[in-house]
This record gives sequence, structure tokens and C-alpha cells, in this order.
Amino acid sequence: MSIATKRGDGGQTGLPGGVRVSKSDARVECYGTIDELISQMGFARSITKNEEVHDLVKDIQRELFRVGSAIGTAPGSRKPAPEITLEMVDALEAHVHRIEALPGILGDWSLPGEVPDSAAMDVARTVCRRVERLAVRLFEEGVLTNPNILSYLNRLSDLLWLFGRQLELEAGVNAALRPADKPGNRWSRAW
Repeated sequence: MSIATKRGDGGQTGLPGGVRVSKSDARVECYGTIDELISQMGFARSITKNEEVHDLVKDIQRELFRVGSAIGTAPGSRKPAPEITLEMVDALEAHVHRIEALPGILGDWSLPGEVPDSAAMDVARTVCRRVERLAVRLFEEGVLTNPNILSYLNRLSDLLWLFGRQLELEAGVNAALRPADKPGNRWSRAW
């Protein structure tokens, strides 16, 4: 059996559960961007030396397949959408609080690019924010009804930002947007 089924040659694809839609469908755009996020997180994971971050990112990548399936499952599907729960959101938030409490963690906006693995986490964060914007649009249009999906993506973006700051801290670099010798107002930490 080949991966080249040719079923999508006319611009159609199958949503989870078998419903056929245009490849330009908003659901496809959203879960396709989750695919991009999973891949970007995989790249970040492949270059980090922090085993805890590596393993946690891998677990989240697996979880994102559920999120993508929940977004892609249309009403009338042969199978129900996977449930995205408040417990999943809370688990991400616990990691956010743990990393925020690290002594020396950056408490201001950062300038990406000080070390490769943190820069890769920042790229993943921006992809996650794009997924979130697409999911909000689907939620506002009534296509998505589970608000936990939005909370999950918002919390994940925060966590990816913090992974970057943690990796910079461990590398001993200062990635603050405003140089230490330039006083002024602090920026918010994440968009």
C-alpha cells in the first residue's frame, strides 16, 4: 500500500472520521498548522541537551495529535472527537509555574537567537500562536465548541516561551530584549 493514494489530487482531503472537504477548509488549515507545530517542536527537541525538556516536548507532541484530531473531527463524523480536558490544560500550567519559579529566569521580553535550542523553541511558540489564532476563528464561527482547546494552545505557547528562557538560563546567556545598561519599562513576556 502506497502513501500516494491520489485521493487528494483534486484538492479534497478526509477529516478524521471520513468526512471529505476541500484542502482549503479552515479545519484543515488549523490542524495542518498543528502538524507544522509538532514538526517544529521535534526540531527543537532534537537539538536540546536538556533531557527533561526533551522528554516533556515529546509527550506534548503526542498530545498535539489528539488536539489536531479534535479540531479536525467534524460533526456527523463516524467517530467522536478526542476529548481535550481541563486536566490537560492544568498539566501544562503546572510546568509553566515550575519554570517561572526558577531562580534567574528572565522576567522580561526576550530577543530570540542566543542559543539554537531556545531559538527553535521560540519558532515553535510563534507557530503555536498561529494555531491558536486559527482555532479562535473556528471557535468564534461555532465550528469548535470545546473551549479547552483554546486554553490548551494558549498555555502551550506560554510553556514553549518558558522552555526557551530556561534553555538560555542553563546556557548562561542573557536574551533580554532591553540590554541591562538601558533602563526603561519592561515588556510583557509573551504575546
